[in-house]
Amino acid sequence: MGYGRTEWVRVPVGDDAARWATRATCLRVLVVVHNVTAATRLLDVLPLFDDDLRVQLLVTCTGSSAFVAGTAELLADTGVPVLPWEQAVETPVDLVVSASFGGQLDSFSGKLAILSHGVGYTKRLAAPDTGHRTPDTGSGSGAGAGAAAAPAPVFGLAPEWLLSRGTPVADALVLSHPEQYERLSAACPEAAPTAVLAGDPCFDRMLAARPYRERFRRALAVRPGQRLVLLNSTWNSDSLLGDGGEGRGGNGSDAVAALLDRVAAEFPVDEYRFAAVLHPNVWHGHGPGQIRAWLDRARRGGLTLIDPLKGWRQALLAADAVIGDHGSVTYYAAALGTPVLLGAAPLDALDPDAPISAFMQEAPRLDPAASLAAQIEQLISRHRPLAGPAVFTTSVPGESAVRLRRLFYSMMGAPEPGRPASLEPLPLPDYEPGTVTVPLHVLAQVLGPGRIALGRWTEPPGARSDEGGEAHVAVHEDTRDVDQLDLADVIFRDGAPDDPRFGSPSAWTAEVLRRHHGCSLAAYVTGPSECVVRVRGEEPLRLVAAPAAGREGVSGVDPAAFASALYAWLATGSHDTVAADERLARAVNDGLRVRTGSRLHDVRVVPLPPPGSAG
Repeated sequence: MGYGRTEWVRVPVGDDAARWATRATCLRVLVVVHNVTAATRLLDVLPLFDDDLRVQLLVTCTGSSAFVAGTAELLADTGVPVLPWEQAVETPVDLVVSASFGGQLDSFSGKLAILSHGVGYTKRLAAPDTGHRTPDTGSGSGAGAGAAAAPAPVFGLAPEWLLSRGTPVADALVLSHPEQYERLSAACPEAAPTAVLAGDPCFDRMLAARPYRERFRRALAVRPGQRLVLLNSTWNSDSLLGDGGEGRGGNGSDAVAALLDRVAAEFPVDEYRFAAVLHPNVWHGHGPGQIRAWLDRARRGGLTLIDPLKGWRQALLAADAVIGDHGSVTYYAAALGTPVLLGAAPLDALDPDAPISAFMQEAPRLDPAASLAAQIEQLISRHRPLAGPAVFTTSVPGESAVRLRRLFYSMMGAPEPGRPASLEPLPLPDYEPGTVTVPLHVLAQVLGPGRIALGRWTEPPGARSDEGGEAHVAVHEDTRDVDQLDLADVIFRDGAPDDPRFGSPSAWTAEVLRRHHGCSLAAYVTGPSECVVRVRGEEPLRLVAAPAAGREGVSGVDPAAFASALYAWLATGSHDTVAADERLARAVNDGLRVRTGSRLHDVRVVPLPPPGSAG
C-alpha cells in the first residue's frame, strides 16, 4: 500500500514500543476497516471496549475496496492509532474485528470476528479475486456473460467468502437471526460451526432511540402536521439513484430524475418535507461534491442530504414514509414499521431465500404512471406493517451489546469488565433548516374575510391553476435564480432579528421594496412562528401565528407562507369593491386564518412599534 517502515507506528506498538508506551501490557484489539460502509458498523461496537484500561484499540485499512475515498479521514477521526496494513499483519494482536471480507483477513495472529455491515447477508455479489478479496467490485447480480447461467454467490454466506484453503476465515461469524444460520449451513457447512447469534447493534441503537423521534423531526425542521418522506438509495446502477441498468429492463430509465421532478411538481412545501439517505459508496464513489451538484436544485427546493455516517438512523426514525430500494436501510425502515414504497427492486441481485427478497415481492411498488402524491398518501393511510422485517432483522432485540462484548472477551480469553455492556445512544443531529431558495409558485384562494387557503410549490402550477384563485411568485432573497427577484410579487428571507448585516427587519423590507420595483410585499422571517412584513406604501407589520399543539413557539407552517397569504388577501381587493387598504385594516383588526392542506393557522397582524419606542 505504499508504506515504508518509516511510516509504521512506533507507539503503542512497534519494535521499541515497550520503551515509549505508558501502558505496554494491554490486550490489543485490531479493527479492520474495508471502507466507510463497513466502518459504520464497527463504530457501533467500539464503545463495548470503553473504560477498560486493559485494552488498546488499533485500526487498519485493507486497501482492497474500490471505495477508498473518505476512509482515511474517518479513521483519523476515531483518534485510534492507525496502522499501515503491512504493519498490522505483522503486529501480534489478541482480537481482530471486521465488518467485511475484504483483504487478506487470514493474515492476522489474533482471533477474528466478522460482523455484517447490513441486515444480515442478502445480496449476490461477484466472487472475490483471490489476490485481494475485494467484495465490492461485482455488480450485485454477477458479471459477464456467464452471470445468467451461474448466479453470483451470496456475499458473506458462500465458500468464496468464508473459506481460505478450505478453512473458515473467521473464528466467529456474527449473525443476527437463526434464519441466517440455516442459509449458512446450506451454502457453506464448513463455516457453520463459527456462527454466533449476537444480534444487530445498528438496529438496537435505533430501537433505543425511538422515544426521541420528535427531537429528530425537529432537527430536520419538520413542522407539526408536515410529512417527512425519506428517499433512500443503495449503490450501483440498479439502485434508486442508479441510471437504469439491467435491473430496470435495460431501458435506460432514470428513476430518481423523474422522481425529483414529480416531488417538485406534486408536493406543496408546507405539507411535505423531503430528505435523502444515500449509501456511503454513492457518496465516496462519486464524491460528496458531485452528489451535491447532481442534487443542487432539489436541495434548493428543500431536500436535505443526510450524512451517511452520522445522521441516517435518526432520519429513518423521523420519517413518515420511505421511498427506497433493495438496500439495508429500506429493510430497516420496514422493520421499524415505517411505510415503504419501492422505487427500485432488482430481485436478481438478492438471495431468493433471504427474508429481504420476500419483502421486496410483498411491499408496494412505485407506479411511474400514477400521481406520486396520491401514492404516498395512500401508502401512509393504508399502511399495515409486514411482519417479516421486524421478525428477521434480529431475533434478540436489545441484546447485541451484551452478546457481542461477551463474545469479544471470550475470544481474547479475558474476563469482561464489571460494568454493564452498552452501546452509544444515537446523538441528536445538527439542525437542518431545509430552506427553500428556488422560486415558489403560490396558489391561494380567499375563502372569506381574512380566510385564505394556499399551497406553495417549487414548480409552476400547471393544471392546478385551473382551480382558480390568486397565483403569485414568492422568492427567497438568496435564490440562485436571481433573474426571478425582479419578477417576484413577494420577496422573503429568514434570519435573526438583530442581525447587523440587515440593519433590522424593518430596514431590510424597505430596502427590498426600493430595489425591486415589481415586488409588492417583503417578508423577513424572524423566528419559527413570526415574520416582519412591509406592504408597498405601508408601514411594517408583524405576523405572529399561534403555536402548534405540543410545539411551543413553533407554528405549523413556515411564516413566509403567512406573508403570501396576506399578499393574496390584499391582491383580491382589485377584483371587488373592498379596497386593499380596507382589507389591510381588516387584517390588522381581525387577523388572518390560513389553511395549508388540512391544517388551519390563526395569524395575528400587529403594527410594528416605531423605532426607539418602548413597545
